[in-house]
Amino acid sequence: MLIAEILHHEGNEVVTIRPTATAADAVQRLAERRIGALVVRDRFGHVVGIVSERDIVLALARHGASALGMPVQDIMTADVLTCRREDAVRDVMALVTIRRIRHVPVCEGDRLLGIVSIGDLLKSRLDEKMHEVDVLRDLTRARG
Repeated sequence: MLIAEILHHEGNEVVTIRPTATAADAVQRLAERRIGALVVRDRFGHVVGIVSERDIVLALARHGASALGMPVQDIMTADVLTCRREDAVRDVMALVTIRRIRHVPVCEGDRLLGIVSIGDLLKSRLDEKMHEVDVLRDLTRARG
């Protein structure tokens, strides 16, 4: 299964934030949307980072409450792992596991197409495995 299939069902709406917004702005947006990460885009629309709940907690641990007034660019993860629509779900799952991240923006060149979460990837793989089980069950019944 490809990342494109996940985007077909979900992951198309990407909530973004500017690098100059405050961490408090990021917290508000995360809470309002009930999501775990925001893609950080510059004024030209280029992906320059990602800020997750984990980044905010780490900033609070390091700087205390003053972290909420810091710009997102100071707390975000700048080394963003992205994927393409043509990437296999299993390959992206492997990268997510190795890098210990939960959200991966989907890009085509400089264009942001969507975002997939570890939950989206897991659901996709489970659906794929359930389909395989159903096919094997049907084959077994047809032979029996």
